[in-house]
Amino acid sequence: MSRYQTSETLFQEACRHIPGGVNSPVRAFKSVGMSPIYIDRGVKGHLIDVDGNEYIDFVSSWGPHILGHAHPDILEAINTTAAKGTSFGACIPLEIEMAETVKEFFPSMDLVRMVNSGTEATMSAVRLARGYTERPLIIKFDGCYHGHSDAFLVQAGSGVQTFTSVQNNGVTKSAVSETLIANFNDLDSVRALFQKYPDRIAAVILEPIMGNMGVIPPEEGFLTGLRELTRAEGALLIFDEVITGFRVMRGGAQELYGIRPDLTCLGKIIGGGLPVGAFGGRREIMSKLSPDGAVYQAGTLSGNPLALGAGLAMLRLLSDPATYRTLGERSRQFADGVRRIVEPYRDRLQYNAVGSLSTIFFTSRMVRDADSSRSCDTETYARYFRQMIDRGIYIAPSQFEATFVSAAHTAEDIDRTLTAIEESLAAVL
Repeated sequence: MSRYQTSETLFQEACRHIPGGVNSPVRAFKSVGMSPIYIDRGVKGHLIDVDGNEYIDFVSSWGPHILGHAHPDILEAINTTAAKGTSFGACIPLEIEMAETVKEFFPSMDLVRMVNSGTEATMSAVRLARGYTERPLIIKFDGCYHGHSDAFLVQAGSGVQTFTSVQNNGVTKSAVSETLIANFNDLDSVRALFQKYPDRIAAVILEPIMGNMGVIPPEEGFLTGLRELTRAEGALLIFDEVITGFRVMRGGAQELYGIRPDLTCLGKIIGGGLPVGAFGGRREIMSKLSPDGAVYQAGTLSGNPLALGAGLAMLRLLSDPATYRTLGERSRQFADGVRRIVEPYRDRLQYNAVGSLSTIFFTSRMVRDADSSRSCDTETYARYFRQMIDRGIYIAPSQFEATFVSAAHTAEDIDRTLTAIEESLAAVL
């Protein structure tokens, strides 16, 4: 394959060999009226595509690159680990170090089990909750995305929402028959399900800050109410912190809001950008996992040395308070600037931000749940996306995703991006 091929010609070639030309649907850029951009390399807070265009990156590989691309400490860890071997399917010392380190960040975890993705983490946590409680049903929230396991692909957000033609063919009614749907920021909808299905609900699982219908924070009392309700009903509370973990605070949303879930799911970030996931929680629950307990969960490559080496390097860097000071400064600079820019358009735009996560919503409605997020004008967002790309800013090719600020972004990066946002909004509104 010629190194002189462009993104456009590469996509045409990809369509001959890969379904839809992509290995994950949102990469197709169909919802924003473009062919995908092919990335050649990342440097700190920037991306360079195969055509030589440079972008300030606010996708951050969908979250994990808090420290930017190609951080030297992470690259060194990968190289050092790879020199010893890339995979063994056997126990390695790094597994213990990773579990100890994750527990330092998340005190709600007494025990930690490594897996290979966020999808595996949530799927395994739900199986464990059912095994522990001996109950069949789970509650998820409309618009919350917990990976592509069959049981979760009902009223999910993210790519499922982006492609409105997706009907989840292949997911049988029986696969989702034990998944109940509640409304985010609506405790009464959760209470109603517990009343309708007494002693049958194993767990409530949610993104404590929604990140896959755009960023939607919990309203005051919502998470506390869920904690009290699940405890009273004998169900488990599962936080999917694949996006929020390490992003909104050092210890995720559970530290930010002072809520201690029974189980927590992590991904992406603890691999330093390499594929990885983990779930953990109270010892009495986690001890039900095989080989000690009767809940089976396994993964041949779980605890992969490359992912653990990279992830530990990342977490060591995140242990430095200076990292979060820098991330906080850049995030505040970005959010304050965006709020100023969108103020004149408050009848057409909404803006939600928590920590280094944020979303501009193209709607006049306050966005507090999936239903209000669905009111967004996705065609205008698509025009906005193309304007931003033309100005060298790489954002999510979907209205229903988060913008990720990184500690690698400079003050100048943020200023340039704010100018691009102002110009792009003026062009489309």
